[in-house]
Order: sequence, then structure tokens, then C-alpha cells
Amino acid sequence: MNVLSCSINTLKGLYDISGVEVGQHFYWQIGGFQVHGQVLITSWVVIAILLGSATIAVRNPQTIPTGSQNFFEYVLEFIRDVSKTQIGEEYGPWVPFIGTMFLFIFVSNWSGALLPWKIIQLPHGELAAPTNDINTTVALALLTSVAYFYAGLTKKGLSYFGKYIQPTPILLPINILEDFTKPLSLSFRLFGNILADELVVVVLVSLVPSVVPIPVMFLGLFTSGIQALIFATLAAAYIGESMEGHH
Repeated sequence: MNVLSCSINTLKGLYDISGVEVGQHFYWQIGGFQVHGQVLITSWVVIAILLGSATIAVRNPQTIPTGSQNFFEYVLEFIRDVSKTQIGEEYGPWVPFIGTMFLFIFVSNWSGALLPWKIIQLPHGELAAPTNDINTTVALALLTSVAYFYAGLTKKGLSYFGKYIQPTPILLPINILEDFTKPLSLSFRLFGNILADELVVVVLVSLVPSVVPIPVMFLGLFTSGIQALIFATLAAAYIGESMEGHH
């Protein structure tokens, strides 16, 4: 009962996190639901950038790739290497998922530094990177949780749940709690780093608007790329762990 109560409290805490707000927000009322309009707008822009870039790159494929096709093939090879390293020989079906996570987070993070969101005026709040909102990072983390549960159940069936009593049944509460702390750590890590980076840049620009913020902005771009890689790598590692057993 203590484990069940702790798990329920953790889930409730994860749900409550979605209500965390920093500053003002622009909302849409859709039916009985209140939606973060600014997050949807910036997410659609990121998705449009990804789809547009991919369409341009593959509209006239060449046997010997050049230009944008060569770049996208390099990115695909990089994502395949990350997936294979973390998941193993059965990595193939998971490359689209890991790749989507990596590219969406990468472009979202960079959009906060490179796109002039501030020139677009909203009735309330302002536009920023999608990953600057806790709702986006929690959603990505929950998708990862669903993915590794699906991977484990597809590979092992109901015997997948045997991992919770390995190496000893005494660790059952800790093994159950681990599945709730994984999305918490994924979402908070990404949200905290991106929010902190944007706040630092905004403060420096307001204090010293000329030269000083530029190195910090470049450092932020580097950090944003690292955060996308960390999230994708951990997602692949969790999937690989669920398919091969607890270790």
C-alpha cells in the first residue's frame, strides 16, 4: 500500500508540474480545455521547419549525395549510431522515434536563441522555444515512458514485469518508483536548462546589450544541442533496458 500511495503521489506531482508557470501565458479555450496557445504556435513553427527542410533535402535524391541531402544523411547516420549503441541489434524500428525526439528538441532549443520570437506581439505573454514550457517537456518525457513500456511488453510479454523483483524482491518498491522518477528527471532537466539559458541571455541583454551576451548565446546554442542529445540518448537507453532486462 505504501508503494501504491507513493506511486499515486508521484503521478499527481507530475500532473501538477504541468501547471507550473513562469511569467504570463497566452491561452486558447478549446471546448472545456485551456490550451497554451503560444506553445502550440512555436511547436507548429518547429514542425514546419523540420518538414520543410526534409522535403527540400529529399525532393531530388542523388546516388552521390551533395548539399542538404548529404547533411540529412549524416544526421540520420548519427541518430542510427546513437540508437544502435543504446538499444542494440534491434534498434531499427526505434530510429524514427529517437530521431523525432532528437530533431524536435534540437530545433526547438535552437529556435529560442535564433528566431526573433519577441517581435511577434501576443495579447498576453510572449513566444519562446517550445521546450521552454514545462508542458512540452513533460509530454516528451511521458511519450518516452510509453515507448519503453511498449518495447518491453512487445519483446517479453507479461514476463517483462519480472524485472521489478530482480535481483531481489526486496527492491520491488524502488524498481516501481524508478519508472515514475524517469519522466520527472527527463522533463525537469530539459525544462530547467532551456529556461535558465533564455533567462540568462535576457538578463545580460538588458544589462549589457552590446558585446557581452554574444559568447553566452553561443554557449547556449552548444548547451541546447547537448540537451537534445542527452534526452535522445536516455530515451534510447531506457528502451534498450526494457527490451534486455533490468541492469
